[in-house]
Amino acid sequence: MESGSEAELARSVRNYLAGHREQMLALLEALVRAESPTDVPEAQAEVLEALSRLLRALGYRVQYVPGGDQSGGHLYARPDARSRARPVQLLVGHCDTVWPRGTLQEMPFEVEGNEVRGPGVFDMKGGLVQMLFALAALRAAPVDPKVTPIIFINSDEERGSPTSRRHLERLARCAHRAFVLEPALGLDGKIKTARKGAGRFTVQIQGESAHAGLDPESGSSAILELSHVVQALHDLNDPEAGISVNVGTIDGGTRPNVVADAGVAEADVRVATHEQARQVEMAIRDLEATTAGTSLVIEGGIGRPPMAPTPASRRLWEQARRAASLLDLDLEEARSGGVSDGNLISQYAPTLDGLGPVGDGAHARHEFCYVDRMVERSALLALLLAQPPLPPASDVASGADASASTRDR
Repeated sequence: MESGSEAELARSVRNYLAGHREQMLALLEALVRAESPTDVPEAQAEVLEALSRLLRALGYRVQYVPGGDQSGGHLYARPDARSRARPVQLLVGHCDTVWPRGTLQEMPFEVEGNEVRGPGVFDMKGGLVQMLFALAALRAAPVDPKVTPIIFINSDEERGSPTSRRHLERLARCAHRAFVLEPALGLDGKIKTARKGAGRFTVQIQGESAHAGLDPESGSSAILELSHVVQALHDLNDPEAGISVNVGTIDGGTRPNVVADAGVAEADVRVATHEQARQVEMAIRDLEATTAGTSLVIEGGIGRPPMAPTPASRRLWEQARRAASLLDLDLEEARSGGVSDGNLISQYAPTLDGLGPVGDGAHARHEFCYVDRMVERSALLALLLAQPPLPPASDVASGADASASTRDR
């Protein structure tokens, strides 16, 4: 796209979206009022049906993807008119929330000045609104992207995407690039160009019970061994390297006067690189009992690999910075300690995450997002979707990829 036409498109989408601010808010309210807690699969029907209608109105063919007993299902959408010779770009979002039905009674949808509040506005129904209006802005321009947008919206992301993961990975394998409409990072709206990987581990300790007063020596305390396990796991922390190991729950024993014959610890692990994932997982699995008469059973693993920068993802970031400059936006990047479907998708396609709302309070009572930033971010996404295919590495100036920082900020 020539620079003149880029600037013209930027003005067009910005004006279109600024003129549709109230419609964006109305759609967000409708999606929020369709309460859709992850753990109630049937609750997803209303929001999925609303999204299906909107996508069809935008000229998309929508397919419902069943989720079995574990989720309310998902949506896959592609343009009715599509050239198979063109590459595809994947847009990803989720419609499930952590909030139970009835939350609206105590946490209502409200617009106060430039802030909109309610369950799911930030994580991440605002991102779905931005995605739909970005597509509408391109259609109104009109612009036919050279990289065809395809869409996948799941309803089990807050549970780790157990039924949608295989669909996401299959689509990502075919994608030239991918955009995830999760919330931006921080009140200044940083784009997530990297994410830590995450895993869960359970360490079960087996000991030998005995009466703590009459015959304590004949027992083997699982609680004592549990204390050693907790310390060994804690010693794996390396904040400077980006490794965190948190023992979040422990349990064991039956009564104070009984030497405990069982104990268990559950740990959350976050790592910045694939090599760290391998090393930490190996270290945990190599743990051995140090208390005589006890043994360990270790389960779990790194379920979400790190979303690590690649040369292609760095080129995608440069496209985003260029698109932002056309909108007079100062775009920043960061690495997130949280995980999303971006962790999965980025293993197969260059990915930008955090393109959704700017605000705060994911999973918290003060959840909110900024209305003006919804308009800005929707315009940014529209320009990204209109970008030509990513240039090959040979077309990028040497050193441009490696210079950008993805440290936690």
